[in-house]
Amino acid sequence: MGKTKMSVSEQQNAGDFAIKPEEISANLDTSKWPLLLKNYDKLNVRTGHYTPIPCGSSPLKRNLENYIKSGVINLDKPANPSSHEVVAWIRRILRVEKTGHSGTLDPKVTGCLVVCIDRATRLVKSQQGAGKEYVAVLRLHEALENEKKLGQALETLTGALFQRPPLISAVKRQLRIRTIYESKLIEFDNDRHLAVFWVSCEAGTYIRTLCVHLGLLLGCGGHMQELRRVRSGILSENDEMVTMHDVLDAQWVYDNTKDESYLRRVVRPLECLLTNYKRIVVKDSAVNAICYGAKLMIPGLLRYENGIEVNQEVVLITTKGEAIAIAIAQMNTTELATCDHGVVAKIKRVIMERDTYPRRWGLGPKAQKKKQLIKEGKLDKYGRFNENTPKEWKEYSEKATAPAATPAAAPEAPKEEKESKKRKAEDSDDEKPKKKEKKEKKEKKDKKDKKDKKEKKKEKKEKKEKKDKN
Repeated sequence: MGKTKMSVSEQQNAGDFAIKPEEISANLDTSKWPLLLKNYDKLNVRTGHYTPIPCGSSPLKRNLENYIKSGVINLDKPANPSSHEVVAWIRRILRVEKTGHSGTLDPKVTGCLVVCIDRATRLVKSQQGAGKEYVAVLRLHEALENEKKLGQALETLTGALFQRPPLISAVKRQLRIRTIYESKLIEFDNDRHLAVFWVSCEAGTYIRTLCVHLGLLLGCGGHMQELRRVRSGILSENDEMVTMHDVLDAQWVYDNTKDESYLRRVVRPLECLLTNYKRIVVKDSAVNAICYGAKLMIPGLLRYENGIEVNQEVVLITTKGEAIAIAIAQMNTTELATCDHGVVAKIKRVIMERDTYPRRWGLGPKAQKKKQLIKEGKLDKYGRFNENTPKEWKEYSEKATAPAATPAAAPEAPKEEKESKKRKAEDSDDEKPKKKEKKEKKEKKDKKDKKDKKEKKKEKKEKKEKKDKN
């Protein structure tokens, strides 16, 4: 015979249906999380104790207006227009207030130009100073006897080089030093006197000048035929590069069909420029204070990356992956793990808009006590002591503002020294009214001289007019 079917009540009585707590939590796979949140689980945890605030949003989920205002475009610059013209056109197409670029390209040069929009223009300075990579076409004025010479010449021109910018250039023509990190000869046609080479260099290197130097080194002369920038800072031509037509079409599609997808593909969040920085994750309650320029202290720290060194540039991010600011680390990774107080980082450049997150400072117990004392009239309106201030508050304030390590008390100055200082102070008090009188006399004299000069000028003018009439 088959088993008799149990009723629901019998099943509940027979079995234990409670979900029991487990110590092991499921591991998150954050290797595919976007931008600054990639490998979030591998960051060192300082604390997990914080209150999430429902403000801000993930960089990819911002509403379109904010997405564009804090976006960058990896643009394939066309030949002939200048970098300045291209940036101005984009400003007009997207109808935004500000645009900036990652470093000037000469009109005939094509390739990678990182265009920053509105909030992202705060990163322009760091992008302009980042390394660049180019592919250049060199035309030699004569055929080479030995084709290996060109490769050797390229190898010679690596490291720190002296350069003077060409006659037609965007900067002052003065001798300067620029570094060539690496260069490779891709192709060389000796019959046509043409060579193609790749070069990785410091910002501000003139490849035109490098080509002339190569020609001089080979003894046959040479000049640059064509140039393309293949990488600017962290973005290369393989990182979803777009053309001016893409920008124009994306804006047209949005205006006419309200489809955001094309525009969101053309414009990328500014966080994509910061993925090579070491990350420090900040509590939501500390975000707005940092936006107003406050230093990040230990209580506001949530997570941090390995390998942070003192005075290294780091990026401060929220738990949603938004960039708050570029900062200069004041502690290394070891100190971040062990210290219980102190400054983690001081701000170099704030990126996030103020008041994106609510204000959360001035809500601690001591701050509340101070507000209460001001309300009761026991401190003045600026929080300074008055005759009604309690003794305990005075002691607490003096302790809080005292320097960390007070030097040993200096021996008392002799009596004669004290008296001489007193006399000097009295003399200076006597001299004050005398100085004032001198100043007033000088001012009166200056006024009189000015008046006399004016009158003399007037007389001369009148005499001249009389002469002309006669």
